[in-house]
Amino acid sequence: MSVSRRLVLRGAGVCLSLPWLESVPAFGRDGASGKSAQPPQRFAVLFAGNGFHKDHWWAKGSGSSMELGKVLEPLAPYREQLTFVRGLYNEEALKGNIHSSMTGNLLSGAPLESGGGIRSGTSIDQVLARTIGQQTRVPSLVLGCEKANPSVHKNYSMLYSSHISWSSPTTPTPLEVYPALAFDRLFKEGGQQGDTSVLDAILTEATDLRRTVSGADRQKLDEYLNSVREVEQRIASAGKRGELQGWRPSLQEPNIPRPADGIPQDIGEHMRLMCDILVLAFQTDTTRVCTLKLNNDHSSLRFSNLGIDYMIHHLLSHQESDDWLRVNQFFTEQLAYICGRLATIREGEGTLLDNSLLMYCSSMLTG
Repeated sequence: MSVSRRLVLRGAGVCLSLPWLESVPAFGRDGASGKSAQPPQRFAVLFAGNGFHKDHWWAKGSGSSMELGKVLEPLAPYREQLTFVRGLYNEEALKGNIHSSMTGNLLSGAPLESGGGIRSGTSIDQVLARTIGQQTRVPSLVLGCEKANPSVHKNYSMLYSSHISWSSPTTPTPLEVYPALAFDRLFKEGGQQGDTSVLDAILTEATDLRRTVSGADRQKLDEYLNSVREVEQRIASAGKRGELQGWRPSLQEPNIPRPADGIPQDIGEHMRLMCDILVLAFQTDTTRVCTLKLNNDHSSLRFSNLGIDYMIHHLLSHQESDDWLRVNQFFTEQLAYICGRLATIREGEGTLLDNSLLMYCSSMLTG
């Protein structure tokens, strides 16, 4: 195996990108100058619909002395790396003054078409995908934890509430809500069967590579491959349990086969899987651009994992209650989890977190 030219591991129908390795010249040194090459920069957006508890969404100060409101407390370990931007004003979002009009142009600021039509603007993630995204196998990853809503509400399409990523002014970027399919897009090529393990398919090449890299890189490679295996196993387990969010058979025993690629019924498990897939995508440099929509604006999700399943998310957002605060914190915990994962992955002189810009936002303050 030529390490200097091998940036991916290939097997039967599988293409698995490598994490940053010092032993691989294409990663560790700039061939022209002989200087250490810099790891690439990544960009991700995490979106939480319906805003936050207005009394507890705040930050004061900066650096290690930054004070955080209760919604943001899960981010306390990373306060020295946080920047809060105040005073942003999206004039077009207020023209409709409803959820759809405040979400559909969140990442573009473009005017929205009402009357059930669809017209927004190309979102910033897709602008980046057309530039830095062309340097990776997957230009951008668009993930979600709630399916799109095709209905119309108060003269605006609910597709605006369901999508923050837009490939063009008239095309919301397709949203992947199935963890298994998101995983397949990163690591599996068209010829591989869905029940074939990524790691099994590239085992020979991985073993060869392990013999040629440094001790530190062997440890990093082992940690990376273990994380891929762990996500594979969790996805398989979620599907086998038959816990499909929003899907219930009308018969005691369904008379058609259960879909192989299900959505975990537990929203906490669903979100955590998507967070791990985002981290893997960045860690392998399979993509450098990702959006993760934790829920829709005007969301219908319930949170039985928190013991809060008596009311859908949107209705809960109209109550400044302790349960609303707890759901807000649960969302922020997903960002904190991603930060924690990225912070443990070494890249050159820093970490994957050092080389990532993460944006956390909603389309409104609350409601």
